[in-house]
Amino acid sequence: MACKVAYDLPVEEHRVYVETIGGGGVDLPGGKWPNLHMKWKPVFTDKCLNCRGAASTDYVPYCAYNCTTEALTVGDVNDPESAISKEMDRLRGMGYAISELPAWQGMRAGVYYAEKEL
Repeated sequence: MACKVAYDLPVEEHRVYVETIGGGGVDLPGGKWPNLHMKWKPVFTDKCLNCRGAASTDYVPYCAYNCTTEALTVGDVNDPESAISKEMDRLRGMGYAISELPAWQGMRAGVYYAEKEL
């Protein structure tokens, strides 16, 4: 929603959407009670501009600035001192696997995901 509002995008245009992983539908958990599981993955499409936000966001992209869970981190993965590199190291230390989905899936290149088995 952040980039939709910032760029006044039409209702049908999405640069980022959230995919529900679990029971095969939006906000449906997988598994059987009491062992239910569900997670969400932000999907950055190839329409994502990788914007720099504005002065009001300290030039952090609107999606990362407005992420209430602070699940989005931006930066240069090749710079070991960048926020993204430090966060990736922290997550690896907690047992998360870091991966990048291929651009051919309609995804924007350069987006990394951290995932831990349920």
